[in-house]
Amino acid sequence: MAERAIVVIQARLGSTRLPGKALADVAGRPMLAHVAERAAAIPGIAGMVIATTVSPADEALEHFARQAGLHSIRGSEADVLDRFCLAARETKAEAVVRVTADCPLLDPAVSGRVLAEYLGRRPGVDYVSNVHPPTYPDGLDTEVVSVEALETAARETRLPSDREHVTAYLWRRPERFRLANVTHGEDLSAYRWTVDTEADLTFVRAVFEALGPAAARAGMAEVLRLLAERPALRALNAGLRRNEGFERSLTADHQAVTATPRTTAP
Repeated sequence: MAERAIVVIQARLGSTRLPGKALADVAGRPMLAHVAERAAAIPGIAGMVIATTVSPADEALEHFARQAGLHSIRGSEADVLDRFCLAARETKAEAVVRVTADCPLLDPAVSGRVLAEYLGRRPGVDYVSNVHPPTYPDGLDTEVVSVEALETAARETRLPSDREHVTAYLWRRPERFRLANVTHGEDLSAYRWTVDTEADLTFVRAVFEALGPAAARAGMAEVLRLLAERPALRALNAGLRRNEGFERSLTADHQAVTATPRTTAP
């Protein structure tokens, strides 16, 4: 029997670069509504939960989930890994499909390929993604990980980057965890469809406007076709680097390590 796979959408309103982005208006709806609708369509999942924080500011996300009839949990703001473990326990998940609330162009078919690869290779893998290395547009990122591996990471790591980025403890240890990656035949990783900045939000809004009513069902192929027809759209958020947030968290790792008191033998 296939493992019980639950989509966990991590969301908070305290983004440093674009505060409140999860509920920003995109085509007349909160961005998170688009993400949740697309995540719910991933083939092979048993359910979905929005994992937000206990920060008072994120009560708005809990309210959104309640109004939309979606399951939500609240946990640590800084320790996202612990938040994911809490979501897994509450939903009785055996595997977690990780997506983020800033990807309103998430393609359920692409995410479904990652999940199918994971389920098809179990128990021979602990973690499958489409980002190591990335060959899909930034904004279609999907990771699938066993809850057992997640809980191992939560017990063992203390680095801020591991706690913030959920799966980093696993994919940084290929000698210990069994990893796999789903790749696209053509490298599309230079496309940026995620929302981290105002320019990203402008781009996504322009894509939804250009696609019109078809936007709700548009997958990767339809967006690529639009950008080929209207290349000026890509210039709206050109020049932004992928994974800037992870790079910043490595600085926090260095500070945490250097601040740890050292002991010497007597």
